[in-house]
Amino acid sequence: MILILAGLIIFGSALYFVHYCSNPAEAGILEVRYTNANKVLGKWQLDEDGEFAIEFIHSVNQSLVRETYRLEARRIKPQSVRLYSFGAGMSDLGEGQKLSQDGDAFIISGFSSSFKELNLIIGSATDHVLFINNEIISLRELSGKSDGRNAHITIQYR
Repeated sequence: MILILAGLIIFGSALYFVHYCSNPAEAGILEVRYTNANKVLGKWQLDEDGEFAIEFIHSVNQSLVRETYRLEARRIKPQSVRLYSFGAGMSDLGEGQKLSQDGDAFIISGFSSSFKELNLIIGSATDHVLFINNEIISLRELSGKSDGRNAHITIQYR
């Protein structure tokens, strides 16, 4: 009985090892770090095809914006931008992009580009908030700066 149990444990461990080592694209880490200092501020496990969002108040039109991203082929691909007001830098649709409406919100979707990393400057007037794995993280607080102003951060999937 003990040999059977030990065999099952070893077999199960081997399957786990083979699964995750032969399929590295299935799981990874979304990492937030200072851009210039390369100091890691936070890490979250996220599966390939996982999603996260960044929400902030637009600096010009002063309305809420939520950008949603999906991980595809180890890259970060924009899925949609949800906004409530158009203004400077908010009204031009790129090729293949679509505009729809959901209540009071406008949704821009149909993005074709993807990125190895996202580079952000934390807002000086308002916070940027990361939504990931049912968590809500203030990027201003994560940056460790009391006012969070002008913290240059990079988000990358590893």
